[in-house]
Amino acid sequence: MPGARPGGQSVSTPTTGSPAGQDRDRRPGDLWRTVARGVGQTLVTAGLVVLLFVVYELYVTDLFADRRQDAVADELRATWDGAPEDPTVAAAPAAPPAQVPLGQGVGFLHVPRLGPDWSRAVVEGTGPEQLEQGPGHYVGTAMPGQPGNVGIAGHRVGTGSPFLDLDRLRPGDPVVLETADAWFVYRVLGDPATGDLLADPSGIPGQQVVSPTDVDVISPTPDADPAAPATGSYLTLTTCHPKYSARQRLVVHARLDGAPVAKADAPGGPPALTGD
Repeated sequence: MPGARPGGQSVSTPTTGSPAGQDRDRRPGDLWRTVARGVGQTLVTAGLVVLLFVVYELYVTDLFADRRQDAVADELRATWDGAPEDPTVAAAPAAPPAQVPLGQGVGFLHVPRLGPDWSRAVVEGTGPEQLEQGPGHYVGTAMPGQPGNVGIAGHRVGTGSPFLDLDRLRPGDPVVLETADAWFVYRVLGDPATGDLLADPSGIPGQQVVSPTDVDVISPTPDADPAAPATGSYLTLTTCHPKYSARQRLVVHARLDGAPVAKADAPGGPPALTGD
């Protein structure tokens, strides 16, 4: 029989150790493998969460913002279409009212440099709720065409990304503000001949990067004392900088170029917008 000696004596079969000893031998390796699996699963989960957040910020918020922007634009156009016709508009286009409720449309912003059909409805206010609808007009800054500084903020990445490529603007580029009955053409400051954004005779840069606390960029005269009177009619666009960060602000300054153009005279837009 197995395990018996020729003389009839039986012996026990040798073993490699007790179960408790085997557990002790395996325990360090098993522990490290468990820890490694746990860390790996945590990293994979964290990576998926980050990926989903990026997709949400870059694409989902854009879809929601586009719907809100379309609603604001449709409502503003409908309001304008329903306004009584002013027989004096052709002679003297009127600027928007001095006070507009938060979240309500102020006008349309057109920037040909960002695309031939680039247009966004601008709402009153720069809080999170307003900027989810589109570019927002800084409360207390000038209205289109008025002396002072029309301040407009917009998201750079996510929530519609209206100012994603704001850094592409060059000296002399037109930026057109459309109101119910007029077009106002502003041109980016700087030297159009050389493309130098810092060489405007006024000393105001066409483009600058500042900290979020530098609010003088939307003073009546950009970068001047907020209490000082305006030296002209300006437009300032602000957004986050660099892309995917809110650490700084990218700022573009422009100045009103000539008199407003009445919609009665140019229903499709001024030459600066149409290229005529």
